[in-house]
Amino acid sequence: MIRWFYSCLMWLVQPLLKRKLMRRSVMEPGYGQYIDERFGRYAQSVSAHAGPTVWLHTVSLGETRAAAVLVTALRQQLPQMRLLLTHGTATGRAEGLKLLQTGDLQAWQPWDTPAVVQRFLNHFKPDLGILMETEVWPNLVHGCRRLCVPLVLVNARLSEKSLRQAQRLGWLARPAFAALTAVWAQTPQDAQRLQSLGAKVQGVLGNLKFDVVPNASQLALGQQWRAQLSLPVVLFASSREGEELALLQLLGLASRDAAKVQWLIVPRHPQRFDAVAVLIESHGFAVQRRSAWGQGGPAAVADEKLQIWLGDSLGEMALYYGLADAALLGGSFEPLGGQNLIEAAACGCPVVMGPHTFNFLEAAEQALAAGAALRVADLAQAVAVASTLCFDSHRLEIVRLAANRFAQSHQGAAQRLAGVVVREISHGTLQK
Repeated sequence: MIRWFYSCLMWLVQPLLKRKLMRRSVMEPGYGQYIDERFGRYAQSVSAHAGPTVWLHTVSLGETRAAAVLVTALRQQLPQMRLLLTHGTATGRAEGLKLLQTGDLQAWQPWDTPAVVQRFLNHFKPDLGILMETEVWPNLVHGCRRLCVPLVLVNARLSEKSLRQAQRLGWLARPAFAALTAVWAQTPQDAQRLQSLGAKVQGVLGNLKFDVVPNASQLALGQQWRAQLSLPVVLFASSREGEELALLQLLGLASRDAAKVQWLIVPRHPQRFDAVAVLIESHGFAVQRRSAWGQGGPAAVADEKLQIWLGDSLGEMALYYGLADAALLGGSFEPLGGQNLIEAAACGCPVVMGPHTFNFLEAAEQALAAGAALRVADLAQAVAVASTLCFDSHRLEIVRLAANRFAQSHQGAAQRLAGVVVREISHGTLQK
């Protein structure tokens, strides 16, 4: 009965979703493509296939990149596999194109109503569904269970905040988590929280994102550009709304000290690039955008104004980390939970994080214990700590080495996860 009310609500808001997608497509055209797929109507046909169709749902850019190592491992162990990729964001779908081989399929995540889920499953007929990290949708889980499609949650994480939210909606969340065929968690803490919601946790296999190798050419190019600069570079990585404003206000109050460092802001969401550029200029700073650099790197500009660099490109975080001496962790200076610091560590870039890291709490605490990251109370302290660290070459090298060791010591989740999924399929535990 409860899921019926939820389904009615999801059905009623479908027109609002369509309008939202069309508005968002003005800034990000990908959202305006294949909209009918979100409602279970597909132009592409699905041919017969000799091997299993493995459906992998990676909602956004970060999950899709992490899934790449899992896809590689699965192909090694299931060479006849046909991959079906679904996504919720335009950046995730664009990144997913890189993972497709001949015969593979790609579509938008089905909107979570019974009818749409039914059309999705009837059309693609997956032999196994794999959800990444947190993507548990009640009707999607119920539809897979009704049609006997095994559905597992991998690289699973659940923060304390998300657990409390799920508990408040326990009448909806608990049946969904309990109906999953199997769950493999990132950490013991995640496993415990997931089990408290009724999930069938089969093991703790680590975090796939540690297995993602940074783009070597990007990293080398960033390091090359850094070697040509006279000033150290501090990167505000994956900054969120409100954080850029706070940083610019701090730099304005300490303009003399701020000029000793080159500041680079890379917003989390690409639709905010232009707005952040306007924000920088409105505070009296000059702005130089990555999109104007080409392969030559940042240009020397004679300007009395303090210049802020804006990273307005997608898929180049390795370049930015290679260019930076230290990074401030976006999302951690407002109560937003923080972004993932694993890629920074893999690039050997020291991270200064604020008090709000509940989205990736275990990884943040592990990095802190390993000496790969520093925690501060607020953004003002972060600016001071990062600026000081840049001029302490001995300490900077120690933290860089610690970051690399931290990233390397947690690798191996992809092979472990592919192994247990294939083993479960082979032994019939996840039979249709």
